[in-house]
Amino acid sequence: MSINAESSQESLPNFHIVIPARFASQRFPKKLLAMLGDKPVIQWVYELALKAGAESVVIATDNEAIFQLAQTFDADVVMTRDDHENGTERLAEVASLKGWMANEIVVNVQGDEPFLPVELIHKAVLSLHNDTAADMSTVACAIEKSEDFFNPNVVKVVCDQMHRALYFSRAPIPWDRDGFSESKTVQEGMPVFRHIGLYVYRARLLAQYTTMPISPLEKWEKLEQLRLLHQGVKIQVAMASGMPPHGVDTPEDLEKLNRLL
Repeated sequence: MSINAESSQESLPNFHIVIPARFASQRFPKKLLAMLGDKPVIQWVYELALKAGAESVVIATDNEAIFQLAQTFDADVVMTRDDHENGTERLAEVASLKGWMANEIVVNVQGDEPFLPVELIHKAVLSLHNDTAADMSTVACAIEKSEDFFNPNVVKVVCDQMHRALYFSRAPIPWDRDGFSESKTVQEGMPVFRHIGLYVYRARLLAQYTTMPISPLEKWEKLEQLRLLHQGVKIQVAMASGMPPHGVDTPEDLEKLNRLL
């Protein structure tokens, strides 16, 4: 039975949500324990995930303080190994511990995204569910500002006619050969899309991911999803109407969100 499932969600397939909850962060240590309004950040994320209608919601951490805190608000929390390179590896351990079947859908909801729209989760889940040849999905939105297109901190994605990812890059792609020779301005109608880092997997891909070596593309671009493209994994890309609210990356982000609350 789904958690908090509403009638509007009846067409959704069954899926699980895992919230990787790392304690360490270079820019903002202990941010998941920081207070946002009257609750810690990780509790906001867990309660948001409950609203998505998932079959289960699990917090996956390698930190005792986060583990104990999650128990205080009755979360399903799993203590994972502390040697994972990224959240995908942590998801793979949880999928194995929970015994999820190969075709089950698992959503990675970042522990520092307290206001991620539930609709984005649904878009990504349905996108993967409807593409039986894909083992992964993610989300993108149109880039509206030229400066974002040329910003290496904004990850770009290009897709094929089936909305599967062809490539992700920090570089401006696709390149307007003729137009950009005159001005660095994105013309109306150009298929320029910004990647939104919400990932959905079939459980069988998570099991395979832990055996995949780092790819040359991933090494240079510092984009984990390129490891999967390099291995021939089909990644379906759902389109969002715009960027979701900003997460908690820095103390300044937390301060802004507290002011908004």
